[in-house]
Amino acid sequence: MRKLPLEISLPAAPSLDNFVAGANAEALAAVRALAAGQRPEAVVYLWGERGSGRSHLLRAATRANPGLVAADDVETLDATAQQALFNAINAARDGQTAVIATGGAPPAQLALREDLRSRLAWGLVYQLRAPSDADKAAHLRAEAARRGLRLPEEVLGYLLTHLPRDLASLNAVLDALDRYSLASKRALTLPLVKEALQNAPSLQKAP
Repeated sequence: MRKLPLEISLPAAPSLDNFVAGANAEALAAVRALAAGQRPEAVVYLWGERGSGRSHLLRAATRANPGLVAADDVETLDATAQQALFNAINAARDGQTAVIATGGAPPAQLALREDLRSRLAWGLVYQLRAPSDADKAAHLRAEAARRGLRLPEEVLGYLLTHLPRDLASLNAVLDALDRYSLASKRALTLPLVKEALQNAPSLQKAP
């Protein structure tokens, strides 16, 4: 049988609906409220390790509300950008705008000017937790069900242990496997997944 290419498409654009909340449900609710203009606070700061979803939520919020002032990875801001963020937070406190910012540490531990660190702590501050394997498994099961795709547990386990573990990559691979299964007119089984992934070796985890 002719081998079919496994075409990996770009991941879906970040949205508030495709964020896997896991332990971050309260933070997601706060960002939803901020993006909808129904905010109890005009400043939301999200911090956590890479892969926790902080940039996803920031981009999703600005897509839902382009009027938000957004600053991703605030620890990388130069002096001019720090001043701009400082001014935006002051304006937010006066009801003129709203701010969402992210970083890799809580405000007090950021390598920023002191007055900006204190401003970032004025509003709502959330530490984001990376999704657990159980969260990822639940998400992939739900995505497969939404597509009408049967996802055997052995396939699910293989995806979680042999592929990049970030959700964007897992979603892209699931989408590609769905198309591969349809094109080959075969059910999604572990042999089919291994065959398909041979056509995309860059997706395999290093041994």
